[in-house]
This record gives sequence, structure tokens and C-alpha cells, in this order.
Amino acid sequence: MFVNTLITNQRFQWGIVAQYFTAPSILRGLGLTLALSASVFVVGYLFGIALAAMRLSSNPILRSVSFTFVWIVRSVPALVQVLFWFQLASLYPRLSIGIPFGPEFASVQTANLFSGIIAAFIALTLDVAAFSAEVVRGGLLSVDRGQTEAAEALGLSRRRIFRRIVLPQAMPAIIPASGNLANGMVKATAIVSIIAVQDLLYSAQLIYNDNFQVVPLLIVATLWYVIITTALSVLQYVVERHYNRSHRRDVRTLRQVVRAGLPLLPYRSKGARIDAGVGA
Repeated sequence: MFVNTLITNQRFQWGIVAQYFTAPSILRGLGLTLALSASVFVVGYLFGIALAAMRLSSNPILRSVSFTFVWIVRSVPALVQVLFWFQLASLYPRLSIGIPFGPEFASVQTANLFSGIIAAFIALTLDVAAFSAEVVRGGLLSVDRGQTEAAEALGLSRRRIFRRIVLPQAMPAIIPASGNLANGMVKATAIVSIIAVQDLLYSAQLIYNDNFQVVPLLIVATLWYVIITTALSVLQYVVERHYNRSHRRDVRTLRQVVRAGLPLLPYRSKGARIDAGVGA
């Protein structure tokens, strides 16, 4: 019935969806969304790796700084962070570089420095850094400490132990969470439309504010988000297979997966009827 209504309900206006799907303004917004997502994820993830290393360090100061940063950023919604950085000029009209409590070497008006795209980049990068730090830390902690101790007993260097023993075993735990983080980041970039950054969603909003075709333009944005996240999911699957190639797992066909779920439904097996919700 859902598929039927997608086809027969004229209010979806698929003709208008097709008309604007590759409109120049939509494609420009798509390009900004992709560029912002990629730059935010790469920079934020590198920052997150550094935070994870600090958290796992034996230095109490580094551990405290990392914990405090992650705690604060994870406690504040990404939308609030974007709005805060966009309104930073309200708190600090002018930013300067110089000696603390001494002379200034250079200064700039905050409003001129923090445009909408810069504010969005900083806010989302910090958000990715906080969450990726926990992803990386959790993956590294999933590796048994005994393997590191055994490698140290064999005389291997710390760098070689990390590269050849710890990291390959941590990656199967890190990649799925990182893939989810990347998918979430692509969708989270839509919040920058609140500060008039012309990303994919804001481009669609500008069009439907002019022609009042709200639903078709929202469908256009939705389809593009689905395409992007699907491509990221395929990439995640390929990387997961690479790092899980040493693990033997039973690969089931779609038919086997469906049949495995049939105990939830009434069906006949070997002449006996299994009621819904009752296991065999």
C-alpha cells in the first residue's frame, strides 16, 4: 500500500521532483554539503584521534583535558553549538593575538571572521572530534592488553605493536561506529540552514519559498541525502570486509535470512503449526 500511494498519490508531484532534482541551485547546495561533510569529518576525526590518545595517556593533565572537552561538547546539541559560534561576536566583538595582559600584535572583528560557513565548520568539527574520540578509544580498549604485553616481551617496538597488532584488531570495532558517525554528519549538516548557509536543504527551501512546492522540494533533498548515505554505507561495507577478511563468518542469502525470521509469523514446519510469537 505504501508503494501504491507513492505512485498513485498525485500530491507527491513526481514531475516537479524530476524537474528540480538536478537544478543548478540544488547541485550547488549538494556540492557545499559534500565539501562541508568531508572537511568536517576528516579534520574532526584527526582531532578525535588526538583526543583519544590523550585520554589513554598516562599523563593525568592530558587525560583531564580530553575528558573535559569530550564531556562538554557531547553535552551540548550540535544545533546549539552552531548558533553559539555564529553569535560569537555578541560575546567577543574583537579577537586579537598578543601577549596575555600585554601588547596586541594583530586583531580582527569577530563578525568579519566568523561567517556562517566558518561557524558551521568549527561547531560540527568539534562535535565530530568529541564523538570520534570515544569511538577510537573504545576500539583500542577492545584489544586484549595481554597481546601488547606479549609483543613487548618479544622485543617489538611500541610503534610496531600498535601498527601490526593493536590497530588491525581495533579496526573492526572502530569502522562500524565511524561509518554511522559519517552518515550522521552528512545529515547533521542540514542544521546549517538555520544560519542561512546555502547547503542542500537551504537551497531546496529557497526554491519552495518562491514557488510554494514544499513537498516536492523536500523529496528532492531527501533523495539526495539517501544517495549520499547509501554510497557511504557501501564504502563502509567494503572497508569492513577488508579488516574482517581473517574472520570466518557464515554468509547467508536473503532467502535464509527471511526464513530465519519466520518463527515470528505463523507458518507450517514439518506438519506442525507454529503460532505467532512462539519459538520452535
